[in-house]
Amino acid sequence: MAPRAYWKGYLRLSLVSCPIQLFPAASEREKVRFHQLNRDTGNRIRYVKVDADTGDEVAADDIVKGYEVSKGNYIEVEPDELEAVEIDSTRMIDIDQFVPRKEIDDLYMKDPYYIVPDGEVGLQAFAVIRDAIKKQGMVALGRVVFTNREHVISLEPRGKGLMGVTLRYPYEVRAEKDYFDDIPNESVPKDMLELATHIVQTKAGHFKPDKFEDHYESALRNLIKRKQEGKPIERPKEQEPAKVIDLMEALRKSAGKETPARRTQARSTTSHRRTTKKSTRSSARHRKAG
Repeated sequence: MAPRAYWKGYLRLSLVSCPIQLFPAASEREKVRFHQLNRDTGNRIRYVKVDADTGDEVAADDIVKGYEVSKGNYIEVEPDELEAVEIDSTRMIDIDQFVPRKEIDDLYMKDPYYIVPDGEVGLQAFAVIRDAIKKQGMVALGRVVFTNREHVISLEPRGKGLMGVTLRYPYEVRAEKDYFDDIPNESVPKDMLELATHIVQTKAGHFKPDKFEDHYESALRNLIKRKQEGKPIERPKEQEPAKVIDLMEALRKSAGKETPARRTQARSTTSHRRTTKKSTRSSARHRKAG
């Protein structure tokens, strides 16, 4: 079965437009999901909407949206009033400008979508817009409406189609200074930095997402399989994390280098062996002379 489009509308660059479809580029459907059951009956749990004060169940037609202006005080907003604030770009992605991709902070990147032409009628117009964006070597910014909310969306060529990524608004991004400003400045010794850099270099590689493994997901599937087969479920023994007492020592061990203690012990052992051999040879000469 072909995937169902999440959104259908038009892509427009100035006076050029074409019909398009958007499909989510990521999905979590494949993850293990649990339902809540009644332990006694094994039946699914159903949630109902109730009045917070009376406890009575409320019918869907009697539920209205409300905005809390102060503690316990709400402004009720009817569906037709919400329709009054609908914006023009409901079924249109208008390209407003082009910006360098490197200027878009990753913090603003949100949800990815695949964008494809909807039918053959606008195929050439789609190709023109796609190739124009590609030739510019920049990212197009437009606006799109999902479920009555307007989002800024970035567009860039990807294969034969386009990839769109919705962007967060500035008010949705928290300021890093609120979290980082209290981190004290720490001077890192040169030898520590060199060891840490060495560790980084030994772990350097290339981005290969096909090598990623969701260990928790695998463990869940194994648990379900064992339950189906009637096998007992044993809780694994918890491993206590290693206590880092000496940072330099930990870095040396991580880098696969000998610690000072080991080198001292090695020198002591070697010295002891040499002394023993020398003593043995001296005793042998003494016996021979006697």
